[in-house]
Amino acid sequence: MKPETVALLSTHYYDRNAGAVAPPIYLSTTFERDADGTFKHGYLYARNANPNRDALERSLTALEGGFASMAYASGQAATLNLFLALAPGDHVIIPTDAYYGTPTLLEELMHPWGLTYSRVDMTDLDQVRAAMHENTRVIWVETPSNPLLRIVDIQAIADIAHEGGAICVCDNTWASPVLQRPLLLGCDVVMHATTKYLGGHSDVLGGVLVFKEDGPLYQRVRRLQSVGGAVPSPFECWLVLRGIKTLTARVRMQTETAAKVADFLATHPAVEVVHYPGLPNHPGHEIAKKQMSGFGAMLSIQVRGGAEEAMRVAAKVQIFTRATSLGGVESLIEHRASVEGANSLTPPNLLRLSIGLEHADDLIFDLKRALE
Repeated sequence: MKPETVALLSTHYYDRNAGAVAPPIYLSTTFERDADGTFKHGYLYARNANPNRDALERSLTALEGGFASMAYASGQAATLNLFLALAPGDHVIIPTDAYYGTPTLLEELMHPWGLTYSRVDMTDLDQVRAAMHENTRVIWVETPSNPLLRIVDIQAIADIAHEGGAICVCDNTWASPVLQRPLLLGCDVVMHATTKYLGGHSDVLGGVLVFKEDGPLYQRVRRLQSVGGAVPSPFECWLVLRGIKTLTARVRMQTETAAKVADFLATHPAVEVVHYPGLPNHPGHEIAKKQMSGFGAMLSIQVRGGAEEAMRVAAKVQIFTRATSLGGVESLIEHRASVEGANSLTPPNLLRLSIGLEHADDLIFDLKRALE
């Protein structure tokens, strides 16, 4: 079935009590035992499982074409759980331009614990091969990357990982399962911040890991999810599941608008460079065409005149909202380096744009006015 149909069918709820079309929210933290001590409904305690979380995990599994999913309280919690499933002394490879929270997590939490990691430019496959060690267990892919929208060949990286006895994990947040399905391209695990496109309304925090198959790693992470308890509440699961119902319509419209905005910005004299894989001159354009069904609704621009001029442009917009995050129905703009802080590798004149559901002409007019 096509993604539009999967998104609807996978979120449908069969209510035997009242015939409700929208699923109820199960707020109970504990569930009754039968007289013989068993749990005929399969639920013991909300940290272990909950009907709303089960429904969300089944939907995400269907969307990504995986074996099973695990929902978390945030994307960072999902990432942390994956790394915690490794052992002290193991090695991880991540992109040089990964979402800044990923290396921060590795450096501040996992490295003191004993995990080692390397950062490489994953658009250069030779660098990835050279970074492989005997103890490399994970190659972490992020494509399109945040915030430079670099494109990584998922199949090629997965092949390198498997040849070295490692697994390939893809942060698929920016593409969403509507535009890219890494498990079908050789990846073993997919991570999403469900806060973004899957939730889609800037009102819920969440994350997920989707596994391609059962095995020791899946079982270990599932155990960590239960023991660690970094799980979303029933209401948060309900909100993400509701967002998934409109996911394909939102992403396709946002992607179409983003392409128009990128085309406009690419010819504007105040813009130094536009980072958007849909532009033919983007270095990763051909790879993106091969592994994505659309180029996404995220783009970044570098403004001529440096950080001060970039901040001035962001201050002048009236339709875009100056805020962190992405994937919601409203268009956002932010000066990324100032958000990331002193250790940021992002160019100081870069503005990151998340395109929402406003009309393309209005967004273009807003940016044109701010740039001039």
